[in-house]
Amino acid sequence: MIRIASSPSPIPSEIFALVALLVLSLIVLLILRRYLPLRTTPAYLLVPVFFALWLPATIVLLVPIDLASNASTDDETTRGIWLPPRALLVSWRISYWLTFVLTWFILPILAEYSDAGYREPKDRILYSLRSNAQYYALVFGSGVLGLVYFFISYGPSFMSLKGLIFALAYCWGLVLAIYLMGHGLVAIPRNLFRDSSASRRLRQLQSHAPKLYEKMEDASLSLEDLEVQVSELSKRKTGSAREFQDWIEELSDICNIPESRPRNILPRIDNDSRIIPTVITEKYLADLTRQLNRARHTKSRYIDEWDRLLHDAAKTQAILDSVASKKLDFGASSPSSSFWEKTTVLTPYTRYLLYCHVVPYLRIFLAAFLALASACIIWSELVKAALPQLSVIRLTVVHHWTGENGRVGFAGQVIAALWIMYMCTAALHSVTEVKVWRGRALVRRNTAHESAFWYAGQVARLTVPLSYNFVTFLSPQIYSETTFYDILGQYVDLTPLGKWFDYLFPVFVLVPVCATLFGLYGKVKRFFGFGDIVDDDEENQTSYGTGSWREGRDLIERELHGTSISRRLDEAASRSANGNGRTAPILTMPAARNEGPRTPFATSPSYRDNPVGRTARSSRSDAPESEPEEDNFFTNLSHRFKNTFDTLDTPKWIQDIGEGIKKPKWIGGNEAGESSNRAGRSDSDIRRWFGGDGGRIRL
Repeated sequence: MIRIASSPSPIPSEIFALVALLVLSLIVLLILRRYLPLRTTPAYLLVPVFFALWLPATIVLLVPIDLASNASTDDETTRGIWLPPRALLVSWRISYWLTFVLTWFILPILAEYSDAGYREPKDRILYSLRSNAQYYALVFGSGVLGLVYFFISYGPSFMSLKGLIFALAYCWGLVLAIYLMGHGLVAIPRNLFRDSSASRRLRQLQSHAPKLYEKMEDASLSLEDLEVQVSELSKRKTGSAREFQDWIEELSDICNIPESRPRNILPRIDNDSRIIPTVITEKYLADLTRQLNRARHTKSRYIDEWDRLLHDAAKTQAILDSVASKKLDFGASSPSSSFWEKTTVLTPYTRYLLYCHVVPYLRIFLAAFLALASACIIWSELVKAALPQLSVIRLTVVHHWTGENGRVGFAGQVIAALWIMYMCTAALHSVTEVKVWRGRALVRRNTAHESAFWYAGQVARLTVPLSYNFVTFLSPQIYSETTFYDILGQYVDLTPLGKWFDYLFPVFVLVPVCATLFGLYGKVKRFFGFGDIVDDDEENQTSYGTGSWREGRDLIERELHGTSISRRLDEAASRSANGNGRTAPILTMPAARNEGPRTPFATSPSYRDNPVGRTARSSRSDAPESEPEEDNFFTNLSHRFKNTFDTLDTPKWIQDIGEGIKKPKWIGGNEAGESSNRAGRSDSDIRRWFGGDGGRIRL
């Protein structure tokens, strides 16, 4: 490869670039196939999302080529992949401008279009434009101050307007990218180090299980409430509902209430007709459709997360159990497993050696290596403005120096691509890990359209500022000669304010790094009382039923062995439905990977008779199902006192009272009575005082 690249002709480098683009296209298609069904996904979703992922990948490839093309070595044996200036300029214009348009216009409009809820494309487009108009008004309003600053500095011209647009887009992307990258630079090595221990990994899964199960049940109940509205709405055949009869039937088909479960086990709400407005309007149906689609995808998301948690817990438990037998067998793979999961090359003993002795040390080594890489990136951000010659990234990329001018060879290109990939991976890892994005999530084979647009937009938004931020780690003599600097950098450095922002703001990467490293997020939540914080340490779990790892352990065991309350309720509902002559299959979601006898199907949240007043935690309790749940606090307290005193044994000192006192015969004192008193079995019935026997009173 070095010999091919060392040729003075650009044809070998162009061939290499074309092959690399084909490989990137294949990787992007595999990513889309993992999260979206390609056959049923509309083209207006696949094409923009494909380019939103493919174009940032090409930017990661173009940056090292741009560095080597403008700062190539004189030695042909170490020269890297390079392109002619014209080809490089055209490539940068296509990649940058398409990424810019996708990020700020196409993807946001299509995201709101897919989430509109209306039936007609015209209504969906209008809804999307109205929703994005508020965002654009906020952006343009904040850009007015920058426009005034540019006009004062350089006068009203097209160059000033263009520089303002480029600088604002870059600054906003850099703010988000630095924060997310700082979080990921700490989270990725730490997660690898924690996963190196199977026992610690299992404890984390058990601690996370109760909260995840609650969210799954809450999502199921929210979906049921919306399905009740659709069910009541479908009963209206007169009035304003007649105008939207086709729309209502489509919603009924989406809910699929008769086929999924019988109507008599749907949640019963008093006066169901009150939840339906008197006049049915198009806006109401659009809101109902939007809420229904979001609820369905939210439930699918939590079921997928719960299924993966069960699979990981079963696999981790199997690894821990194999320590005694020295044999590890995960069981037969399910039909839905991938080719690599179905392929069994290792024997149970070699698999035990791999997962118990090799994989943990590999994870520790990789965690230490990535932690060192994270430290190098943070150090380079801190010294970029004051001491650029001490930047570690600069020393690893630029290997050939001729005076003050550096040269980038093939090895420097490879290292530069790896640095950019790790920086982008850290930022995107934070996007998928931090669940604060309005419930958006990537679900295997079932990602919501709006979520797919949003995540693709974040990939396109974060790659450009991170790539240029990486370029500024090098010396100005190198990156100022690149085409990337001519496209974006000169507009960022057009004013002293933009130049100093580009140099000084990355220092704030210490804020998310320290917050993640020292657990400041959890401390802030504890201080303000935002939710329950589940710690991983065993000593912090002091109570059962508050989301502890012990509760998660029991919950996972019940789910894996098919004895959970939700599964029993599903089976009971199915039997009752079949007894009435109606078919109602058990609502379950099969596991992504079958673990043999230890990993049965993961049950989905059941449909209960009385969801009103029922909390998510009550479904995990072992109390009988016939116990009334509408009792108040004082009734439950009296029941607890009664159960306590009924099961209390009589103390020995109370039993010995009266041993030396002989009772008169008229009280019923005899030897048998005295012996029964000594045994602690005295009858407290007052009729015995009057010589009563068998319920009769002697006077």
